Amino acid sequence: MDLKFNKNEDHNKLLLSELKKRLGQVSLGGGKSRIEKQHKQGKMTARERIAFLLDDDADSIEIGALAGDGMYAEHGGCPSGGVVVKIGHIKGKQCIVVANDATVKAGAWFPITGKKNLRAQEIAIENRIPIIYLVDSAGVFLPMQDEIFPDKEHFGRIFRNNAIMSSMGITQIAAVMGSCVAGGAYLPIMSDEALIVDKTGSIFLAGSYLVKAAIGEQIDNESLGGATTHSEISGVTDYKASDDKDALTKIKNIVDKIGDFDTSGFNRKPAQEPKENAADIYGILPASRTDQYDMREIIDRLVDGSEFEEYKKGYGKTILTGYSRIDGWAVGIVANQRKVVKTAKGEMQFGGVIYSDSADKATRFIANCNQKKIPLVFLQDVTGFMVGSKSEQGGIIKDGAKMVNAVSNSVVPKFTVVIGNSYGAGNYAMCGKAYDPRLIVAWPSAELAVMSGNSAAKVLLQIEKASLKKKGVKITQEKEEALFNTIKERYDDQVSPYYAAARLWTDAIIDPLDTRKWISLGIEAANHAPIQKQFNMGVLQV
Repeated sequence: MDLKFNKNEDHNKLLLSELKKRLGQVSLGGGKSRIEKQHKQGKMTARERIAFLLDDDADSIEIGALAGDGMYAEHGGCPSGGVVVKIGHIKGKQCIVVANDATVKAGAWFPITGKKNLRAQEIAIENRIPIIYLVDSAGVFLPMQDEIFPDKEHFGRIFRNNAIMSSMGITQIAAVMGSCVAGGAYLPIMSDEALIVDKTGSIFLAGSYLVKAAIGEQIDNESLGGATTHSEISGVTDYKASDDKDALTKIKNIVDKIGDFDTSGFNRKPAQEPKENAADIYGILPASRTDQYDMREIIDRLVDGSEFEEYKKGYGKTILTGYSRIDGWAVGIVANQRKVVKTAKGEMQFGGVIYSDSADKATRFIANCNQKKIPLVFLQDVTGFMVGSKSEQGGIIKDGAKMVNAVSNSVVPKFTVVIGNSYGAGNYAMCGKAYDPRLIVAWPSAELAVMSGNSAAKVLLQIEKASLKKKGVKITQEKEEALFNTIKERYDDQVSPYYAAARLWTDAIIDPLDTRKWISLGIEAANHAPIQKQFNMGVLQV
């Protein structure tokens, strides 16, 4: 191992350590004191409920663990968006579980809570996998009701999705394990089957205080909407459970009886570990964003047997395309090449930049994978498309548009891993969030933005200087440097993978060594949903 490898390894392991620290913090939800309060009420926490529900011996992944990170400080924060979402197995059947975290503002819904719940439902709909709701929520967070209540992608969309999933035959099971109030009361009852926990679970459109204020009726919450009322009088719920564990056990038993699903028929063989040492990724991935590395070395440490059958190897060299297997699943890989390469004509091309030939190659490969019914994996480390007169005259916009078209119209499931840079239109062409990847994750080394912090700061500095000069302000060298650093620091915060994860632009920030697990579980989920339409790229400027 050389010195550079060791420096890279130290840098990337420090980034990983920061990730683990942050995940540890959000795993506590509203904090230890609120967890203790939950236990004193005879209730398990959201994470404890999910852990009890999922099979012990199977892999699981958490969606949006860092949602809300650094947001809503004026309201005390919202760790994990106040809701925990995991994909795992219950009695051997893959499901997605959504659990309100009552230790965070009594499980109230912030804007990011709504977005995260909708993302969970989107995953269930795309992959046609059962969804389990563990309800324990005080409803909409009223100080921010205008940002969560009325719009198309707000709270009400949840119930619309309940109805759509029911019509699609996607199993929905809800357990009311705490509060379930106002409009939120519709979620469990629009599910296929609903359970309620005795003494701790309650469902009503309006609580006892509001009932008294509205119509003058004096009644306690238990009589109004407790387990006995809804299991024996109203018939709103289907099962009454004695406590959390009893409710979760009943869910396990229900899921255990669900019939088999039609598959997409994605190709899978027995899995193999990579021949190359996966942990070498930490030393290969450069600490500096300007340093080169060979993306093939990363691929060799992600794929089964380190076998990568490269497509058009000698053409369009700033994008790598080829066939591999990940945990036994056949995949087509589209990856940015971050090292400077030489074309057959002897011209040098910058690494991480998409040229016309690379876009053309990627477009053809994506079409091939759609024809062969092979899921696509995008490995992003891209600064954008090549600019300049030569590229413009060569039709870079046309070739880039063809690649974006192919990504947009792809019918096989797509999975995106942001390894390094994810800038500008490169993010789009390499299947950013707007292009419907089934899952999109980032490594701690990732950055997502229109351009790098350094480039953006230079542009913004010129604008700021021009504005100050118009006002007659003299700009010294020292003032210019201070201004540049202030602008860059602000922009760097926004390109951080944590900024993206907080807003659910990515589903998670992950340890690079967990990449295989995420892709494998993602393809397993996608295999539940047979492909319904043909790949068609529509009208193209050829």
